[in-house]
Order: sequence, then C-alpha cells, then structure tokens
Amino acid sequence: MYVLIVYDVEEKRVAKVLKFLRKHLNWIQNSVFEGEVTEAQLMEIKMGLKKITNKEQDSIIIFKARNQKWLNKEIMGKEKNPITNLLD
Repeated sequence: MYVLIVYDVEEKRVAKVLKFLRKHLNWIQNSVFEGEVTEAQLMEIKMGLKKITNKEQDSIIIFKARNQKWLNKEIMGKEKNPITNLLD
C-alpha cells in the first residue's frame, strides 16, 4: 500500500519523529512523508510513532491508498525533495 503521513508534533519531538520516519519513508517536505509499505511495516511505523509522540499534544494523519497510482499529486511551487527512480 502507499501511505502519506503528515504530522504536527511538539517542537521537542520533531527531530525524533523526523529521524524515525526517514528510516521508513521518503521525506517530501516539512512534516510530510510518503512511500510504499506493507501492512506489517505500517504497523511498525505506527507503533514507533506511538512511543515517540504524545497523543494529548501531537497529531499524526495517515492517508492510505492501494498504491501510488491511485494518488494524483500536483506540486505547486518548488518540490522540496524530488523522488527519483534510480532504475530508469
């Protein structure tokens, strides 16, 4: 499945969440990650985020799709971190 994770966390936890998500997904811009994952990988990500964040103060939104082709991504302005396919 393809996921898009958006987060808004207390400043003291931003670096931890950023570092954790970079291990699992592609950073596309501030507080936004995307990537292809399995159900098991998504569960691992969610469990890791629960350990890092505070559910009373932080917000994490996970958008899921069967795969990337079901999302129509339009970029307005500068793309912060373009994803390239190294196999092309």
